[in-house]
Parts: sequence; C-alpha cells; structure tokens
Amino acid sequence: MEIIRKTDALLATVSSARERGLRIGLVPTMGALHAGHLSLVERSVAENDMTIVSVFVNPTQFNNATDLATYPRDEEHDIKLLSGAGATVVYMPSVEEVYPEGTAAAGSHVFDLGSAAEVMEGKMRPGHFQGVAQIVSRLFRLTQADVAYFGEKDFQQIAVIRNMIKSEGINIDIVACPIRRADDGLALSSRNALLSDDQRRRAPRIYETLKESVEYSKSHSVRETHHYVVSKINSVEEMEVEYFEIVDARTLLPVEEWSESPWIVGCITVYNGKVRLIDNILYRKEI
Repeated sequence: MEIIRKTDALLATVSSARERGLRIGLVPTMGALHAGHLSLVERSVAENDMTIVSVFVNPTQFNNATDLATYPRDEEHDIKLLSGAGATVVYMPSVEEVYPEGTAAAGSHVFDLGSAAEVMEGKMRPGHFQGVAQIVSRLFRLTQADVAYFGEKDFQQIAVIRNMIKSEGINIDIVACPIRRADDGLALSSRNALLSDDQRRRAPRIYETLKESVEYSKSHSVRETHHYVVSKINSVEEMEVEYFEIVDARTLLPVEEWSESPWIVGCITVYNGKVRLIDNILYRKEI
C-alpha cells in the first residue's frame, strides 16, 4: 500500500495506472475509519484493479468551527486498517495541498446541486453541500476514478453528489453501499467515538425507534408516523431530534401521503448530548 501526501505524486500514480489500463475505484473518507468505511474499501478492492482511499477532513464542508476542531482523527489507526483491507493507495493531503489557492477562493465556484441540497442537512448546515461538492469533485478529477463508493448512512449526500456529477459533466459511477451497524443497531459513524458511555448506551434507541416506525406506518399516516418517531426519541434523556423528514427518495422532498411516491425514506438527525448523529430508514420501495 502506497501512502501519498502530495497531489503531484498522486497524479503520477494515476497516470501510470491509466497507461496500464487499470480500472480505478475511489473511497472518499474523512478518516477515523471504522467497519463501515472498510466495507466500502473491500467492495472497491473486489471490483477494481486499483483502490484509492482519500483521508482528508475537509474544512469547507463544516459550518461550525467547533465541529471541525473536534472531529475525530487517528491517522496511524487509519493506515493500519486500510492496509489490512487491501487499499492500493491512501491519499492523505494537507489542506494547502488540496486547496493551494485557499479555501475562500475555492468557494468562488458555486455548484448546481439541485433541490436535494436545499432540504434537511442543506437547511441545517448552510454551505455544507457546496463544501462537499468542492472536495468530492476535486477528488474525482485527481484520481480519474471509474467508480466511487459511498455509504447510504449519508443518503442525502449521495443524491447531492449524483446531481453534482451531472451538472459538472464528470464521468464516474456512484455506488451506494448499505449502512453498516453495530450489533445493537447503531449506524457506524466516526462521531460515535465522541459519545460518552451513557450516550453510547442510549444511541441505539434511534434505530430501534425507526424500525418500530416502519410497522407503525402500515396503519398510520405520514404525519402520525413523524410524530411517533420524534416524540419517542425526544423522550430519551439527552436526546433531541434536530429534524426528521419522510421524503421521496429520489427528490428528497417531503411527502404528505404514503401514496405520493413508490420509494419513501425517513431521514433523521439527532443530538445525543452534543454529538450529532444521522440515520435513515426505508418505508416503501416498489420500484
């Protein structure tokens, strides 16, 4: 496994791979890796000749300086895990290497991300998806990857990235991979490392409630299902729902009736203490 920190070195490695006709898979990450990330890497390794994993905490997608400062980092651990998972290249650049013109200048290009970027995370975190598009589009172009792998925990992000590659004319396949969960159901996340012991014990209540709501939804309205989830999670000590939206999975716009769409997903963000956790659940898929 090759560790690359300089963009010029990455470009040279990619050029060599292209000359040899290799198929390239990309797994973009912000580090603090866990089994969910590794499942993406292992799938890429199985499906491609070369797998590039980026490990970079991207400052332009944080609209909260404290969130950026406290985001977990463990480079040595990440390298060890990626070596075991079979990654070919790990790209671990500095901020200056990724944004040589500066992060402010990088924001001068405004991406057309569609309505999917304006709801839920887009509403709660202004500028977040523009920052995601900045880094992901750069990684796509630097790596010249044929395919990129993302976890479905970030359901909205995948929809936004698909809009981005269409508007920017980037030729790459996006593969959405199932959420990986702990044995107690909690969606694996780098942020889980920030939970106290008590918060970690309570955290599985999020997915537990979402699962219960699927059965509940079969005999109740969208509005009633929404109330069921929010009220139940908010009743848990230290937990507060920031948003819970039941949406058309393609547009990410809210639905008012189950009959409005054949593919409906519930997307949630919950504060567990000061730690912000996201998850989602499938309600209907008839396509």
